[in-house]
Amino acid sequence: MSQKRHVKTLAEAREQHFNRIGKPVTEWARENGFKPNLVYEVLRGRILCKHGKSHKIAVLLGLKEGEIAR
Repeated sequence: MSQKRHVKTLAEAREQHFNRIGKPVTEWARENGFKPNLVYEVLRGRILCKHGKSHKIAVLLGLKEGEIAR
């Protein structure tokens, strides 16, 4: 039986990935190969994150369940 992962809210993702560890969004974005502005847009909920880079950001941050195509 597979166990479902908890999908985080935008606030939970910000807290866990940035506030708690003290890492700026811009640094996380560059480490993961994204433009900081795109990560900010995802964190603000302004993008649907259905495909492409926004989908990958959302999955990496735990904002949605999904797979990342290689």
